[in-house]
Amino acid sequence: MYDVVIVGGGPGGSTAAALLRKYAPSLRVLVLEKERFPRDHIGESQLPSISPILDEMGVWDKVEAAGFPIKLGASYTWGKDADQWDFDFYPVEKWRDEPRPARFEGQRKFTAFQVDRAIYDEILIDHAAELGAEVREGTLVRDVEVDGDRVVAATLDSGERISARWFIDASGNVGLIRRALNISVDVTEELKNIAIWDYWQNAEWADKIGVGGTRVQVRSLPYGWMWFIPLGPTRTSLGLICPAEHFKKLGKTPEELYLQAISEQEQIASLTAKATREMKLEATKDWSQLAERIVGENWFLVGEAAGFADPILAAGMSLTHSSARDAAYTIMEIDRGELDGKWLRSRYNERHRTNIEQHIRFGQYWYSANGCFTDLQDHCRRIAGEAGLKLDPKKAWAWLAQGGFISESLGLPTFGSFDIASAKQVLERFDAGGPSRQVGTMVSGYNVFQLNLRGAVKGRVGHLVDGRIRPIECWTRGEATLPLVGIYGAVVDILQRTSDAKEIFGMFTSLVGASGTPDGAMGTRVSAFISALDVMIEQFWVTRSLDKKKPAVRIDLGDTRHMRTREQGAAAGVSAGAPTAETPGSGS
Repeated sequence: MYDVVIVGGGPGGSTAAALLRKYAPSLRVLVLEKERFPRDHIGESQLPSISPILDEMGVWDKVEAAGFPIKLGASYTWGKDADQWDFDFYPVEKWRDEPRPARFEGQRKFTAFQVDRAIYDEILIDHAAELGAEVREGTLVRDVEVDGDRVVAATLDSGERISARWFIDASGNVGLIRRALNISVDVTEELKNIAIWDYWQNAEWADKIGVGGTRVQVRSLPYGWMWFIPLGPTRTSLGLICPAEHFKKLGKTPEELYLQAISEQEQIASLTAKATREMKLEATKDWSQLAERIVGENWFLVGEAAGFADPILAAGMSLTHSSARDAAYTIMEIDRGELDGKWLRSRYNERHRTNIEQHIRFGQYWYSANGCFTDLQDHCRRIAGEAGLKLDPKKAWAWLAQGGFISESLGLPTFGSFDIASAKQVLERFDAGGPSRQVGTMVSGYNVFQLNLRGAVKGRVGHLVDGRIRPIECWTRGEATLPLVGIYGAVVDILQRTSDAKEIFGMFTSLVGASGTPDGAMGTRVSAFISALDVMIEQFWVTRSLDKKKPAVRIDLGDTRHMRTREQGAAAGVSAGAPTAETPGSGS
């Protein structure tokens, strides 16, 4: 009899186990993993939201010491023009070269890793074991026994029957516990893809930034796209994503299609010209899907067991680490009995299902707007049609916004794992008419912003910190939620004092300056503030107007070929131009 049994020892299982043992060391935690580490696994490209979780687990230094490349962003050939554009977490021009291994501070709070999963996963599972979790590798769960909505026991291949008060399904898309409970899964029909990949030795790095820094390469083909991810000084992961239906029509073997893709993509062919394949070719289905519910009486689904979003946005590992952390927090909080268990379960279900759904929606738009897929125009049209889109940025934004903006990073303006300004720039870039600033910001052109709480009622959301889920006051109106924490809390506080744009931005700039924000991230803090104000206008928490006696605010989101993302707790977002005041009617 254990307190918590975790099925699956990948990043999700390891994260949950480590945090349970860190904050509740009296708990008996068992991790059951069918493989023996080390073993290869795709999902090597991370987002910065993972870094603070690694630091919280106490494993950052171990991961950093492994020498994985620092991911500063990604380079894409995507969209109707097929020209190259970059998507960065931190302004590369402000990047300071520093020796490694480095601590989790300063500019490193805005970066991610590109990890060799054979090494990374072993570091994480060993760390969980060091914290006191019992880890059994090479142990297959043969059967999951349930009674109604309760998981009773797991039976191993050896015949051993193991009981626990809590169960966490971190078994990936296998979803052992999910299947035992007959939890239905909604598959996004138009995102049924396959992945084919292998590893290479001594390929060239396309981008090298400072000591070990680089960008992931994403390259379009008429029938899919390729990833090129340096995992270390000599090893690179190289894969192809292709719609499953199209693959069947081609009549080629996975290896034939894989080699064809490399030969036809000039940049990839050049990077691998002097490299050697490890001859470990694998293929798997790569379907975007979402479980009907991801929490029950005594069980949680985390990572891919809960849902999977297309890897074009590299969000899989972020979704896994985030949901595993939240599951551990929720178990500990329910055990304490101080908060309502129904509310705790509900917030976990809503938060993470919404987050996965947002990534799936963004992925749908990303594919539907990609004019490079000349052989897949019908495929992309179906995606757009299913979503009710005609590739108009304004309509697309309204569609994407239905998922809500404030679900993942409490207190930060995000859409899934991405900041609002980045999401809008993607829409502009994929507009059939080209980047035209049609979406822009809702702040531009106005100079009076007033808080609008009519019809709103006080509620609460959960804020995860130091092993506790702390109820935070929020305003709710319909399905919209406004948490009084983080940047949203700062906006509310400032708007309660003034409605004048000049005073609003002045107050926030002073607040940022007093917080000790690194110079390279100062602009991104202001960008986050603009995005938060945008979201609040979008959801009618703020009304805007123009006082013609005063200059209006003008916001320049910058070149759509160079974007930023924002992650949990980090102020790395679009480097929007500083807000400027201009005389109405100036023609600017």
